[in-house]
Amino acid sequence: MAKVIDTLQYYFAPEEKELFQKTHDQEGIACKLTAVIGGVMPSYTPEQLIAEMDANDVEKVFLGQLVMFSYLQKKPMNSCNLEQLAKVVTKYPDRFVGMATYNPYKITESLRDIEKAVKQYGFKAVYVHIFGFDIPLYDRKMYPLFAKCIELGIPCTMQTGYVLEGMPSEGGRPIYLDKIALDFPELVMVGTHTGYPWCEELIAMAYKFENVYFGASAHAPRYWEQNVVNYINTRGQNKAIFGTNLIPFKLMLGQLEALNLREEAKQKLLYDNAKRVFKL
Repeated sequence: MAKVIDTLQYYFAPEEKELFQKTHDQEGIACKLTAVIGGVMPSYTPEQLIAEMDANDVEKVFLGQLVMFSYLQKKPMNSCNLEQLAKVVTKYPDRFVGMATYNPYKITESLRDIEKAVKQYGFKAVYVHIFGFDIPLYDRKMYPLFAKCIELGIPCTMQTGYVLEGMPSEGGRPIYLDKIALDFPELVMVGTHTGYPWCEELIAMAYKFENVYFGASAHAPRYWEQNVVNYINTRGQNKAIFGTNLIPFKLMLGQLEALNLREEAKQKLLYDNAKRVFKL
């Protein structure tokens, strides 16, 4: 198995877990992630996560602030704040990579936190979960974020495709990266979750734009669309980036092995592309 960098996990601070879970449980649609990992949030500590990493040859894990907004209840859902995440990332800098977040309803505060995260704590990216805010990825409220990412020289990772919570999915269509990339040609973007069910849209964006990348994350590999497997294995081998989205390493990596990808393509997917794109 190739070396592994997992570019998509989240940190749930103990102080925030109960409220986040309660709000999430009231979203109206049971998150299918529960069937895989037993709940929305992992129950392990950072030290237990590192043990799982060691057992599965995972070198680094990206931990993000997950800020969602309840479409049904009209209130925020925060997995942690910046200081809580920074405490974990700075304690284990060789194992965890920090991802800040962005709230389009709190633009000034978000930009201030992102700058602090990068300059003071060494975070390497921003992660955005757009759906509950009920705006498209290219909304004008997002443009300050894109400009800030360029200024700081960090990628913007965004969930694309549909969403399993009780939120409208339309705002996350991968085709919306088209307009963003045209307006911000220097912005490095990673569209996550394979873009499903609009996988072809995410493939097209990654093919069209040099700085748009295909996040092969969140969906177990045995369920990847054949066009996704073909893309990763051939013309997209320099553009595909791996992430678990909290699905257990053993499950994700075992199913990935069963796809029989070319060794070079697998190495780039699991390690090389992430190291290059996020400047590790």
